[in-house]
Amino acid sequence: MKVITILTIYSTAFAQQNNSNDSIYIVNDSVLIPTRSGFNISTTIIRKKTTSKPLPVILFYTTYYQGVNDAYFAKLSADKDYVGIVAYARGIRSNLKEYAPFEHEGTDVYDIIDWISRQSWCDGKVGMYGGSYTGFSQWATVKNTHPALKTIVPQVAVMPGFDMPMENNVPFGNILGWANDNIYKNKPYDRGLVFEWFNKGTSFRSIDSLGNQPNPIFQEWLKHPSYDAYWKSMVPTPEEFSKINIPILSTTGYYDGSQIGALEYFKLHYKYNKNANHYFVIGPYDHWSGQSRSKDSLMGYKIDSVANIGMRDLAFQWLDYILKNKTKPELLEDKVNYQVMGTNEWRHAPSLKETNNDSLTFYLDNITLTSQKPKKIEFKKQIVDFKNRKSQNNYFTPQIIFDTLDVSNGLIFKSQPFENEFLINGSFSGKLFSSINKKDMDVSLALYELMPNGKYFFLTRYVGRASYAKDNSKRQLLVPNKKESIPFDNTRFISKKISKGSRLVILLNINKHPFEIINYGSGKPVSDETINDAKEPLQIKWYNESFIKIPVWIN
Repeated sequence: MKVITILTIYSTAFAQQNNSNDSIYIVNDSVLIPTRSGFNISTTIIRKKTTSKPLPVILFYTTYYQGVNDAYFAKLSADKDYVGIVAYARGIRSNLKEYAPFEHEGTDVYDIIDWISRQSWCDGKVGMYGGSYTGFSQWATVKNTHPALKTIVPQVAVMPGFDMPMENNVPFGNILGWANDNIYKNKPYDRGLVFEWFNKGTSFRSIDSLGNQPNPIFQEWLKHPSYDAYWKSMVPTPEEFSKINIPILSTTGYYDGSQIGALEYFKLHYKYNKNANHYFVIGPYDHWSGQSRSKDSLMGYKIDSVANIGMRDLAFQWLDYILKNKTKPELLEDKVNYQVMGTNEWRHAPSLKETNNDSLTFYLDNITLTSQKPKKIEFKKQIVDFKNRKSQNNYFTPQIIFDTLDVSNGLIFKSQPFENEFLINGSFSGKLFSSINKKDMDVSLALYELMPNGKYFFLTRYVGRASYAKDNSKRQLLVPNKKESIPFDNTRFISKKISKGSRLVILLNINKHPFEIINYGSGKPVSDETINDAKEPLQIKWYNESFIKIPVWIN
């Protein structure tokens, strides 16, 4: 299937036009807030001229700089009778040599809030909201929560090393341009660069040199292919999660590239703090609509009308609830609030586990998904020739509904038609059993509903590196020609009605396309491998004891 990853995470969507009447505001631009580290943080502070008393403050902390458009976020808060502040990551709007993504938010934002809390226009209460990197920054902030910080609203929050710049230890192809275009404001890499890299077969690490623009952030990230101490230091530890007692609202979407990070924060918070006051909202949204406005049509799918809500509006309703003692948002009936695609309804549960009441297990047997464990162990073969650049494997297009399914040199497994409808509610998991003639591979497993009308509905996808399947912090190479198990459970939450007469379909494949790293299986650091490491084709035996487990709600 001519397939681009759904993980189109980072965009410059923050650049919104502001049509407000600027004469009603007091605007303090380029205010430098000192920090204990000695680095000043550039901020924009906006208040209404009619304000005569101290107000709660809404802090929007960002790593992006879009010029005058950024004031939009501070004015949004001022319009709702807050003091609105946009603060920039260390080095942004000052000296980019000081910039180090993800590394300093835990201390810098604490100092920003401390400074804010001591200003005459602040009533002592601060809230934060925003998505993507801005969502991450809030979780870094609550590693040591400042007393003035009363709530956070992390939307589509990335978790460094966990779902950005890699997912299940597989780096994204689009991470190269993230810092180059968005942070350093360099000329964008040529669109044909990834095709040049793919066709030449050079190392993933060399792409920036191939584009004649060295990218130090890209190179630094590639030094950490494991979920190691470098990444873990950026988010709360178990002990720190246990001390997060302020109320929190998280939002994300079924098709949000950062969903597994947003989900993991929620899971870890409740795992280590049983009394956490944390609400979670998820629906048919992508990375943008999960933090801003919903879309009538998402990647070709017309969403249910009840899902057509604004996540930014919800964020301010929540901020009003916490900071101004107003009514709790009506949508938040329970801790987990999810929209079931195809039913035009929201459902609510006290925990993720209680969104489902059963599970379906299917074995990948020959070309079928069967609920019966095979009595005879057999296997299905797949061959991937990494040296052949005329064909591609596993390149995903950002689309939800397909008339036909191009297998893109992968393997298809289909269930029998279902006799009754049911709901898929949750994240699918499973275990693959395989033997290969190499030491590693990057696996993709996509889940579809084959609807009674013959169309395919893309539900979700797992992608992960086999050598990290058992422990994402430690690489364990596969033994060539030995049957190995590849467990997986770090997948996206999905909720959809599966109709009577529908089938479930699994597309199992290996990455070989221009938009994600290629794991040649030599056992060397993958970012250093080249086409010279391909040698003989990858030969896989997929055993029929492989299975997937799908959480469902059955009436």
